[in-house]
Amino acid sequence: MNPHKTFRLFLASWLMVGVSLWAVPSTTLVYASTKDIRDINPHLYGGEMAAQNMVFEPLLLNTREGLKPWLAERWEVSKDTKTYTFFLREDVVFSDGTPFDAKVVKQNIDAVLSNFKRHAWLELVNQIDKSEVVDAYTYRLTLKNAYYPALEELALTRPFRFLSPKCFQEGETKGGVSCLVGTGPWVLSEHRRNQFAHFEANPTYWGKKPLLQGVRWRVMPEHQSILLALQKGEIDLLFGADGDMVDLDSFAALERQGRYRTLMSQPIASRAVLINSNQPITSDINVRQALQYAINKEAIAKGIFNGSEVVAHTLFSPTTPYCDVELPSYMYDPVKANTLLEKAGWVKGKDPIRTKEGKPLVLEISFNAQNAQERAISEYLQSNLKTVGVELRIVGEEKQSFLDRQQSGNFDLQYSLSWGVPYDPQSYISSWRIPAHGDFQAQRGLPKKAWLDETITRVLIEPDSATRHELYAQMLRYIHSQYVYIPLTYSRTKAVFSPKVQGVEFSLSQYEIPFERMSLSR
Repeated sequence: MNPHKTFRLFLASWLMVGVSLWAVPSTTLVYASTKDIRDINPHLYGGEMAAQNMVFEPLLLNTREGLKPWLAERWEVSKDTKTYTFFLREDVVFSDGTPFDAKVVKQNIDAVLSNFKRHAWLELVNQIDKSEVVDAYTYRLTLKNAYYPALEELALTRPFRFLSPKCFQEGETKGGVSCLVGTGPWVLSEHRRNQFAHFEANPTYWGKKPLLQGVRWRVMPEHQSILLALQKGEIDLLFGADGDMVDLDSFAALERQGRYRTLMSQPIASRAVLINSNQPITSDINVRQALQYAINKEAIAKGIFNGSEVVAHTLFSPTTPYCDVELPSYMYDPVKANTLLEKAGWVKGKDPIRTKEGKPLVLEISFNAQNAQERAISEYLQSNLKTVGVELRIVGEEKQSFLDRQQSGNFDLQYSLSWGVPYDPQSYISSWRIPAHGDFQAQRGLPKKAWLDETITRVLIEPDSATRHELYAQMLRYIHSQYVYIPLTYSRTKAVFSPKVQGVEFSLSQYEIPFERMSLSR
């Protein structure tokens, strides 16, 4: 065959594949993400939460106005607040045609309970005593204790969302599922791993239908590629926190150009650095306290976040429920930092790095190598700590390696981002008791770690609001006095989008993207 003809045929076929991959109808919004959606089984944690939220729904919703009926049109709570009876909508079907009823609710919740160890970070899972079908559209959940965040946790993005029974494998979901079918406004119609996922509007959706016909979730690991695609009009929307968003300089430049619209949410979560109290150097409380004074948070807020994030002096914002507790602020003060390091026995000699018994004061901070902002913050920290005689080594690694460090506790310093409302504070502090979480590992060396874990369990099942406030105050005062967290700023979700995209807004949770409220004007 003529080699030129062969090449032309190859090129034509390649272009056709390219068109099939990226060409979308005019009523489909193209969203760019650095991450693939992966496995969005709603009962596990391997998939992107925003994608899970598109397909799978809860009994009720967390909103800024409070809890809102959803798949349950109403509910009743017993006087002892241990029994919850849900009255389900009778007009809901899964996108495969399967009716949604009380039997399906029980089957899904039982599947979550069957994987108890994986979900133990969420205290509601530990508190469930009975899961019962009352009649076709009435479901009852009974708890062991009066658990105050029960309804809020049933409304979270995972794991209490509902999957079609046809997708279960041998009555379970913990080992994988055969399909990904929910009751939500979107149907996952195609998924090419690490390339794209395509969601179509659910034609049988029981609620208000999406204004868009579809959403194309395009995977673009490089931020520079995302910027180029945005400028060429190949994508319509960027949305998210650090990992999925361009850096702040690019964000500001896009704002100035006026060709794109930008939005920024209210502060939603706490950005901090974990200090491991169970490591040889940082087990000394004087060292941990010195690190608090050595970091110039104002410079980080202005230099890295362009003033878009406010400095955090406490782990949780005072506006977070139960967190309006008066705590001292550790302001930037290198003199105090030096004094505390001297007190801990770390002295300066001819070398700018302090030593103790012949060993240099060297710490290591690890971060997700794909997160440009964490790299920039690390460099600021490195510079700050050098001025007080501390060498900080920066280790950027793949996300899985970063997570492995969290689980093993093999770190001196590591980044931490709280989960924001509706998870903060109750669900987030609940996870502090689980060894697989970095918070647990960082707290292991604390003298009252056992008391802290016991108090977390106690506050979650405390029926009296005033007593809960006092227990939260005790925990927050203790953790603040032990210097395990260096609060930096309160993070904000950001969006960059084409002017043709209408209805862009933020949900209560930073992990959800309300595509169903968006539309396109072509």
